[in-house]
Amino acid sequence: MTNIFDNSGKLLPVTVLKTGVCQVSQIKTTNTDGYNAVQVAYYEKAFEKINKPIQGHLKKIGAKGFRSFGEFHVKTPEDFKLGQILKPDIFSIGQKVRITGKSIGKGFAGNQKRNNFSRGPMTHGSKNHRLPGSIGAGSTPGRVYPEKKMSGQLGNTTVTLKNSEILYINNDENILVLKGSVPGKKSTVLKIQPQKY
Repeated sequence: MTNIFDNSGKLLPVTVLKTGVCQVSQIKTTNTDGYNAVQVAYYEKAFEKINKPIQGHLKKIGAKGFRSFGEFHVKTPEDFKLGQILKPDIFSIGQKVRITGKSIGKGFAGNQKRNNFSRGPMTHGSKNHRLPGSIGAGSTPGRVYPEKKMSGQLGNTTVTLKNSEILYINNDENILVLKGSVPGKKSTVLKIQPQKY
């Protein structure tokens, strides 16, 4: 993350993203698959280290080795071609996009950090500072209801941010600059798609 100034002199927080090589590896249509989508291969890898089913899949488009695939729903799949390299210029400055990625994992967290609960009194002999307290009634219902807010794993979940604005595109160096923050930490793989397809 960093900061830039817009044309009016306003300071904006931005995230600079490096886009890797993305190649169209399959085009799905309503006639063949029941829905319209484009499969994109990414994460380059030595061709010899890929298993044979994926090698055969990539040979159809004459692609280099890729180890991961993503799918994007589109209205007009005929706008894409097999083997097409996708560059940042498929987006436009000012366009709103959705960003999906894995959030930062924070391990096992208590109620105060995970669910924004308030703590107990700190003085007058209280021994309940950060304890969870009662989690339900007694013999009725005689159990704890599902989805009860308690301590547990925090973060490391798939998060989607909507309406992120593209502020800058560099097609030569494969760079996108987005307004605000994005999910995850450094080197996290993100899925970027138009807000409305």
